[in-house]
Amino acid sequence: MSNRRTLIGSIVAGVLILGAAGLGILYLVVFAGSSPQKLTLSSPGPSTSASTSADASAGAGTWTVGSGSQAGYRVREKLASLSAPSDAVGRTTAVTGTLTLSQAASGYSVTAADFTVDVSKLSSDQSRRDQRIHSQGLESDRYPTATFKLTSPIALSTDAGSGTTIHVSATGDLTIHGVTKSVTIPIDARLTGSQIELVGSITFPFSQFGMTPPSIGGFVSVENNATMEFQLLLTRQGA
Repeated sequence: MSNRRTLIGSIVAGVLILGAAGLGILYLVVFAGSSPQKLTLSSPGPSTSASTSADASAGAGTWTVGSGSQAGYRVREKLASLSAPSDAVGRTTAVTGTLTLSQAASGYSVTAADFTVDVSKLSSDQSRRDQRIHSQGLESDRYPTATFKLTSPIALSTDAGSGTTIHVSATGDLTIHGVTKSVTIPIDARLTGSQIELVGSITFPFSQFGMTPPSIGGFVSVENNATMEFQLLLTRQGA
């Protein structure tokens, strides 16, 4: 009897191992690919720990999102109980908006910022994933845009030189899936006389914006947290 139990246990263990391996192989076959790197500033520059420094040559005025800007999501998928080896990433260049830089007594201040992303145009390395989020998760057929509107000015002094990387926090209203929440997003920025570049990300549970993590084909699901990330290249109007 003992030998029989041992044999049965070995068979069950073997089936479980083969099943797990099969799921892993299935995932790799269906969703193979490596994740794009996280968005960063386009070129390295000296960094300053003074989170409220900026280049005076940037100039006051209205700055508009330009070519090369992008935004998107980063999530971790899983097959049954197995986490995927890499993130699923979808991005779009359909980003619009403006930022207002005003002159203040101590330097400059970002007094307004309003950005919109057309999430119906998000694309990843898998078309069936892209189709799924039109009706699940983001439900981009019902909620085709995500927006961010600054609600607290960001004070900037003029200590840093041109091309210096600065670190700021932007507090504002983030609207995703038709739900608006006040958030604070850490941002890396670089200001020059001709361009402002902003890179940032924020991670949140799907439920914070009334979303349910999507599933694909009944065997691939998404873990509970999602990351929104962006890289914005802005040029000054009238420059």
